[in-house]
Order: sequence, then structure tokens, then C-alpha cells
Amino acid sequence: QVYLAESGGGLVQPGGSLRLSCAASGVAISAYAVTWYRQAPGNQRELVAVISSGGSTAYGAPVKGRFTISRDSEKNTVYLQMNSLKAEDTARYLCCARRAGFQDSWGQGTQVTVSS
Repeated sequence: QVYLAESGGGLVQPGGSLRLSCAASGVAISAYAVTWYRQAPGNQRELVAVISSGGSTAYGAPVKGRFTISRDSEKNTVYLQMNSLKAEDTARYLCCARRAGFQDSWGQGTQVTVSS
């Protein structure tokens, strides 16, 4: 069982930055692919970024070039560095850990609000 806890959300002005954390416990997060999703009220869940167990990364089109996903295996944590934030980035951000043959694990999410 993977336990995930997101943190780092908050209120930020347009153009600002935030770093979200997805801290894992129970297993080594490096054995899992971890995906950041976001969901705004009334919208479908949207893939933001993913990092594979091998370290490969991919991003959703709206955040490419602005967001960076990374992993610190010693801290058992996956990060999402978000720069040049826009109002449309406002959403609840959730992380999900996946591994073949295992059930997906989700955190509770952290709210990001971009507003002046």
C-alpha cells in the first residue's frame, strides 16, 4: 500500500511560482510511475505531468515549458515545480502512483489558486 500526501499549494499571483510535493510512505516511490493531475470545479480531471519509474517525464500541453516534475528518491517524494502560473492553472492538484499489478494510489490533493 502506497500512502501519498500532497502539500505546497496555496494562493499565488499570476506569474508566480509554487512547488508541490507528493510525499510517499510505505514503499519506494522510485518503483512507481507518479502522475500529477488537476481538477477545477466543473472540469474533468486533467493530466499535468508524469514521471516514470525510470525517470522519463511527460507533460500536458497547457503546462509544457512552465512546469517541471522531478523525484527525490532519498526523500521518497515527487515534486511539481510550477512557474509562470496563470489563472487557468487554478485547480486541486492530486498525485497518483501506479505500478503494474498493483492498485493505483491517490493522495488527497492540494489546492492551487492563481489570482491577483
